[in-house]
Amino acid sequence: MEEIERSIYTILDILINYKASIVITILIIIVQVVILNKVIPRVSNNIENSNLKPDSYQKAKRSLIIISIAVSFSLITFVWGFDFKGLMAISASVIALLGVSLFAGWSILSNVTAFFLLIFHQSYKRGNFVRIISGENYIEGYISEINLFNTKLITEGKEIVVYPNTSLILNPTIINPRERYSVVGKISEFNASKPAS
Repeated sequence: MEEIERSIYTILDILINYKASIVITILIIIVQVVILNKVIPRVSNNIENSNLKPDSYQKAKRSLIIISIAVSFSLITFVWGFDFKGLMAISASVIALLGVSLFAGWSILSNVTAFFLLIFHQSYKRGNFVRIISGENYIEGYISEINLFNTKLITEGKEIVVYPNTSLILNPTIINPRERYSVVGKISEFNASKPAS
């Protein structure tokens, strides 16, 4: 009986001494759950409206959950007073990775970031015909699939072209153009053949 009583007092002592940390931890978890419950259905709706494969939804959902857990874990470790120097190093690394993913032109993380931008952009739907212009060159095809790192285009000749998501976001793109050229070519070839107005 004394052991049970001692255990209860120990638990109560912990609750009293760490009340603020416990409350903040519970709030962090509640905020994480609320945010995920608001964001994940929105991602699902955007993917459904874009006629993308359900696999794209699973990849987006998994990525959002991992990011959410990492941020929540970092905040909780800060609240409980773990080594602040180690947390700062981790935070600096995460910020550097996010900076690279948002602003670097040719990185894997920038393709993942572009994946989320493509999902939320209404013009990039499965089945839309696109002409991507890169300098003097262009490529055309139907959007077949948007993956974490690349987008698959199917040309009118039934060839599959895998195009990086970052390039799709960074380059001018014509969605459902009136005229269709060939699959790949130079813009100057068509400008020279048109009569001057």
